[in-house]
Amino acid sequence: MAVSSPGKFLALVVLLAPLGQANAAPGVARVRQADILLESQSVSIDLKTNSAVFTKIRISQGAMSITADQGQANEQRSTDLYFENNVWNFRGNVKITVEQGQLFSDDAQITFVNNVLSKAIANGKPASFEQSVTKTGKPAKGHAQTIDYDAAKHLVRFLKDAYLTNGDHEITGQALKYDVLAQKVIAEEAEQNSQRVRITITPPPPKTAQPKSNP
Repeated sequence: MAVSSPGKFLALVVLLAPLGQANAAPGVARVRQADILLESQSVSIDLKTNSAVFTKIRISQGAMSITADQGQANEQRSTDLYFENNVWNFRGNVKITVEQGQLFSDDAQITFVNNVLSKAIANGKPASFEQSVTKTGKPAKGHAQTIDYDAAKHLVRFLKDAYLTNGDHEITGQALKYDVLAQKVIAEEAEQNSQRVRITITPPPPKTAQPKSNP
């Protein structure tokens, strides 16, 4: 049995701080988590599995946000509306924004742990990630068939036909890792399937000699 809510706009605000404080051990102060805001054009809830499908969904929490044509939450396990240790599946024009950058894909599986985005696995043709390089201001862009984002480690893994550029260099391989905090690329031999990692370096344009002025 499914219950649908086809209204033009649905907004749900989940206040997490009171629940977090209630579950804390005596004498242990917990940092207040940012509220989660879920917005959707419609929702269909399956009462048998207690799962829900949202259309034109947007989820935001602090600097993090997720938008997609459709989002499906698995079984609700607590009063935290599907965000307490749960997995979501998103489809169609998926965009994930975090403090370190943005991820775009056709579909994505996102794991929430303790009401916070913990992990994202994105697939596309291709899926892509971008971030502004602090030193140069140029965008670091990468794409692959699958992108694995680990929020705790601040690590983006590009899997299958991986490509990454910082505006000056281009790196390709079967698998690449990108540390979004240190802004460095890692390519491990064991993940290349006997293929070579290729780096293309674009030299800067030659400096034009300045004409000497007459005394």
